[in-house]
Amino acid sequence: MNDEQPSGNPWMKSLLVWGGIFLALLLVVSMFSSRGDSASTQIGYSDFRAKVAEGSVADVQVGQDRIVGKYTNGEAFSTVPIPGDTSLPDLLQKSHVKYQGKSADEGNVLLYILIQSLPFMLILGVAFFALRQVQKGGGSGAMGFGKSKAKLLTEKQGRVTFGDVAGIDEAREELEEIVEFLRDPGRFSKLGGQIPKGALLVGSPGTGKTLLARAIAGEAGVPFFTISGSDFVEMFVGVGASRVRDMFEQAKKAAPCIVFIDEIDAVGRHRGSGLGNSNDEREQTLNQLLVEMDGFEANEGIIIIAATNRPDVLDPALLRPGRFDRQVVVPIPDIEGREKILGVHMKKVPLAPDVNPRTIARGTPGFSGADLANLVNEAALLAARRNKRLVAMQEFEDAKDKVMMGAERRSMVMTEDEKKMTAYHEAGHAIVSVHEAASDPIHKATIIPRGRALGMVMRLPERDSYSYHRDKMLANLSVSMGGRVAEEIIFGHDKVSSGASSDIQYATSLARNMVTKWGMSDALGPLQYEEQGEGYLGYGANQRVMMSDETSKLIDKEIRALIDNAHARATDILKTEHAHLHLLAQALLEYETLTGDDIKSLLADGKLDRPDKPVGPSGGLTPVRGSAVPQAGKRFTGGAAPQGA
Repeated sequence: MNDEQPSGNPWMKSLLVWGGIFLALLLVVSMFSSRGDSASTQIGYSDFRAKVAEGSVADVQVGQDRIVGKYTNGEAFSTVPIPGDTSLPDLLQKSHVKYQGKSADEGNVLLYILIQSLPFMLILGVAFFALRQVQKGGGSGAMGFGKSKAKLLTEKQGRVTFGDVAGIDEAREELEEIVEFLRDPGRFSKLGGQIPKGALLVGSPGTGKTLLARAIAGEAGVPFFTISGSDFVEMFVGVGASRVRDMFEQAKKAAPCIVFIDEIDAVGRHRGSGLGNSNDEREQTLNQLLVEMDGFEANEGIIIIAATNRPDVLDPALLRPGRFDRQVVVPIPDIEGREKILGVHMKKVPLAPDVNPRTIARGTPGFSGADLANLVNEAALLAARRNKRLVAMQEFEDAKDKVMMGAERRSMVMTEDEKKMTAYHEAGHAIVSVHEAASDPIHKATIIPRGRALGMVMRLPERDSYSYHRDKMLANLSVSMGGRVAEEIIFGHDKVSSGASSDIQYATSLARNMVTKWGMSDALGPLQYEEQGEGYLGYGANQRVMMSDETSKLIDKEIRALIDNAHARATDILKTEHAHLHLLAQALLEYETLTGDDIKSLLADGKLDRPDKPVGPSGGLTPVRGSAVPQAGKRFTGGAAPQGA
């Protein structure tokens, strides 16, 4: 990449300005000090004539406005003559004093001029320095509103190549052609091909969109300008458009180059949408960006790469060919991709022999590249806290639990009744999950408080899935109701707790989507009754389309029917498996955390083969009858929580 800044070194310019001001001050001080050192004794003119008459003066120099001389003892003196006194030469000659005329003191004149002009010099110096400062780095001051805030990344910031990008092979291959264009554009132009104007990277947060853009610049060896979409928009109309023009002017000087606009939806949102149906500043900025990308003036050698996780809100004019010629989807990695990503990040960590990236990848479905990087980092931090030299598989398992379920809150004091209710609640989720064929297998069940939940049952799919089937949705509804039903069966209707708040929230949202978006209601048919909305409801909020009151009532009725059926299904399972519910709850009270294999073994033969602590006589578990708790307490404080909390 190019290591030179296009506008020179701003630090050197600032140093020269301050150095000039310092030297000027130093010169003035030295002049004043030299003048003070050579100054003579000031006497009155009458005293001077008296000294001459006495014969005490040896010689003098007579000027128009000053007389300088020496006494016979060598002491210097000075005086100011009276204008028009013509008798002084005769007096000096009569007293035998050597005298001569003195021309105007050029040094004093220059010093006088310098002193008078010093304030203006200082003002000009400060003004010059201020102007340079506000224009430096895109103009962060009041005089630089219209300057682009794009930053030029060089190899000093760390060169990234496609070797650092893993798990998104299809997206990488699609962008490698842009690298070939930048390396050898003549090979494509011979056949009439034109370099792409832009590429839009679309994907969920953390999938590696920014990393891909930097890898393109690193492979091609061209300058890489980066800017955020929000950096264009200001409160003053027209500033964003000016910054777009300035950014392309900078890019033209460094062409061929890449300009990366992160979160382009901040400036490229559909025109005419939003509060009040207008936003003059944002729309003018977007219009200028459209003109620069594909207008009358060609910008050869400039490739625009933009990233967003909201392609649905972008203006159609921005997405047409000739502007963003390519739309590259950067997906959540599959198991093969996760294994490759883990391999990239594990190169920086000393690993123990028992670490198996494939096993970790299989247990982290839905993780993005950023999530996997965080997982490796958390495992390394855990190993450091435990004073280990190598990061073992146990650290990765603990780090995975921390990332997926939240940090343990072992310092939280819970009463025995609260622990008991938590154990039965989580046991209810687990029992229903085991007996629902379409449910994902249980990964771990715990009653240790994690995050905002006092306990949870974590389920993981056996393989990556790309669609959501009706039988699995119904199974998830039943599992979500398992905790509340277990509390009702064991403690009674009047003693249920608020611990099922996140379960109810999840079940209601899932049932509503089944009815209004996915067409899974026989009474309503395959029609969409809600859509994603913006504006006053906020981004991502659901808006009901126009419908009659009867249809709205029918939607609510169908949602209620799905929840009631799930509640009834969970009730049937837990009443049938009443003994297993007590067995699993007691095991959770004893061990606090059980793996999916532990739960399978326990429900199969009533025993746990764990060396840490025996439970019940002969290593078995004795079913116990639950009793109503005096006060269950609040188990969940609200907000989003993992399913099954």
